[in-house]
Amino acid sequence: MFPKQVFPETSEIDSNGRLVIGGCNTLDLAEEFGTPVYVIDEVTVRNRCQEFVKEFSSVYPNSKVLYASKAYINPALAKIFNEEGLGLDVVSGGEFAVAKAAGFPLEEVYFHGNNKTPDELTQSLQGGIGRIVVDSFHELEVLNDIALSNGKIQDILIRVSPGIDPHTHAYTTTGIIDSKFGFSIQTGDAENAIKWALNAENLELIGLHFHLGSPIFELEPYTAATDLVLRFAAQFRENGLNLREFSPGGGFAIAYTRDQMPPDISDYAGCIVSTMTSTCDELGMEYPKLLIEPGRSIIGPAGVALYKVGAIKDIPGVRKYVSVDGGMGDNIRPALYQAEYEVVSAAQADRDGDDKVTIAGKYCESGDVLATDIFLPRLSSGDVIAIPASGAYCPSMASNYNLNPRPPIILVKDGASRLIRRRESYEDLMYCDVV
Repeated sequence: MFPKQVFPETSEIDSNGRLVIGGCNTLDLAEEFGTPVYVIDEVTVRNRCQEFVKEFSSVYPNSKVLYASKAYINPALAKIFNEEGLGLDVVSGGEFAVAKAAGFPLEEVYFHGNNKTPDELTQSLQGGIGRIVVDSFHELEVLNDIALSNGKIQDILIRVSPGIDPHTHAYTTTGIIDSKFGFSIQTGDAENAIKWALNAENLELIGLHFHLGSPIFELEPYTAATDLVLRFAAQFRENGLNLREFSPGGGFAIAYTRDQMPPDISDYAGCIVSTMTSTCDELGMEYPKLLIEPGRSIIGPAGVALYKVGAIKDIPGVRKYVSVDGGMGDNIRPALYQAEYEVVSAAQADRDGDDKVTIAGKYCESGDVLATDIFLPRLSSGDVIAIPASGAYCPSMASNYNLNPRPPIILVKDGASRLIRRRESYEDLMYCDVV
């Protein structure tokens, strides 16, 4: 059965059994743009943005949704996020440059990261960035000096680590004590950082931030961490901390396979807001502005990767490898996180599979496998397969390993397709080389 729940909202199967997204036949898209190619459904992107805004603002009007750009950002998408009323969470000078190039209101941009360079901090301050989310004592000192030299008082949030395990992959867990991110509450670093920031002449501490990891399929970690961090913050009211902004980060899960059931956005909103308000009431604290940072949960379900089948290697009694023209260079997640995906035949999307295969990539690594021991209709060389939930972290973590050009990205809506990133050429690969 076609796993519609993990495909973009506009996905359907036509009368010939072919996969259609945004009114566009995926086989036609593969023919026009080549493969591998990312297809992003604009309707799904906009609907996910609107749902986050609606669900959080309906239970807490003083909320702001910040799109986590690291999931994937480019100028065309930045313009969509601006049109939908979102702010941006950036983690590099490059992401900030995209926001600036897209004409995004920079006062609605928050800059995260555990080791921002002096150049990145200088450029963001001079560009008029809204907030810097400070992650280390080194950054506190450097940022204070840069703000002084630029004649500014910069609004900041302190990123704290609450020591809460979100029960996700070790590589994407960030809120525990053993993490490169944030000031640990348990060790006393968070307390020292707050006191340092409150005394800094060119920094204005307006809030606290934490991020537990991603993807988080449970609500309890948000409840526990929100309560803990607010109680921690209340200790510093006499020191002058006025908690005007509070961010529990992002990490909201999506379904990658048909058997995964992430909470609804309304569930995340309900648990975060109810915990925040009840804890503030108990402590006699004013309600802060609530910031949330969805990335994967907006762009992930909107994206589908299309590949073309090449070599097929059947090892009797062992495994049948179906190789495609992409792989770990455009989707590192299976190799890095052991991530699992659904796979469908774009030309036979209505058919259940009875052929047990492993989808292998073209890269020179044995670990370059996109899906292991799955069942598909019998495939032949030249067929197109589709892998859903590929909008997040697949394009943004893509590489030129083996000097393969990165794929193009197209936006689809109402039967029309628009190229928003062209395929790299071999000339692009050598553009920065000097001989």
